[in-house]
Amino acid sequence: MPAGKCVAITKESAPLDGLTGHRLFQSETQIKPSIFKMAEVSKNSVTQAIISEDEQGQRLDNFLLKICKGVPKSHVYRIVRSGEIRVNGKRVEASYRLQIGDILRIPPIRIAQREEEIVAGAEIKAELPIVYEDEAMLVVDKPSGIAVHGGSGVSFGVIEALRRQRPQARFLELAHRLDRETSGILLVGKKRPALTALHDMFREGAPGGSGRGADKRYLLLVKGRWMDPVRNVKLPLLKYLLESGERRVRVSDEGKVSHTVFRLLARWEQFSLLEAELKSGRTHQIRVHCAHLGFPIAGDDKYGDFPLNKALLKEGLKRMFLHAWKMQFPHPVSGLAMALEVPLPPALVAFLHNVSKKEKQDYGQKI
Repeated sequence: MPAGKCVAITKESAPLDGLTGHRLFQSETQIKPSIFKMAEVSKNSVTQAIISEDEQGQRLDNFLLKICKGVPKSHVYRIVRSGEIRVNGKRVEASYRLQIGDILRIPPIRIAQREEEIVAGAEIKAELPIVYEDEAMLVVDKPSGIAVHGGSGVSFGVIEALRRQRPQARFLELAHRLDRETSGILLVGKKRPALTALHDMFREGAPGGSGRGADKRYLLLVKGRWMDPVRNVKLPLLKYLLESGERRVRVSDEGKVSHTVFRLLARWEQFSLLEAELKSGRTHQIRVHCAHLGFPIAGDDKYGDFPLNKALLKEGLKRMFLHAWKMQFPHPVSGLAMALEVPLPPALVAFLHNVSKKEKQDYGQKI
């Protein structure tokens, strides 16, 4: 597919030269010699940004928050309301949807530098496992313990590591999210149209959607003896905040419709291995549904059995036993059926073998 125009950021006082970038699966004739660092907003002079097809459709506030990392949200919204941010020479609302060719005027802004932290984080997770990649998207087998993006006290995440590892990539954005302690399949858009299609796909799979969404499956180990071979759990979920400001979720009639299909794969004396199919995509959905039913996920530090977690830590389980192992969905550009699968990480396989050695298994294929 031909490459679209990239964002070109220039300083009114000193225009920048273009830099040639090379993208995977792209011939030399397709490469556009105009790749600029979006985050180079000046603290001394006015900056202009020309919107390309990769940015079209974004809300103005979301675009500004992305290129002005380190700037308080309140400040970004203040300069929009005051008219210091102009689009094609006019004042606009924060909710304005950017169009191809729009010219943004951005006043001088002092940005907090977290570059060293991000670089260090990217070096720690040197090479993220790539399950699949083409011109439109890539799929990461996300390790447990790394956030999908920086923020909330985390200086780096998957997306920052990918951008650091692939400086030639002009667009990398998350199509969905996984909890920090969850491992497995994570989709990343490499072009704005593909990302938009992926976002639409996940919405369509939610309750009330057209049904042509992604089929997402997780593997999890829970405390207790799960008896039902298949169980549909439809419990509404409500987000709330602790006094510390940390986010939590609970089952509540005031919450949003949430649906998980659980399938029993194996059962021991004290544990059960399940597959969870998400019919909706609420925050912490699988974790809260399991905990509410009395089957907390092994190693879950938010909703789990804390004394059990401490004991399991000594037995080698150093993380939450939740892994996004399978996903089927239509390709965001071609529409062709995609089927991805990543097996359990070795540490979780080893822990299952340890359980099998200590406990009698009375259901499912022998582990």
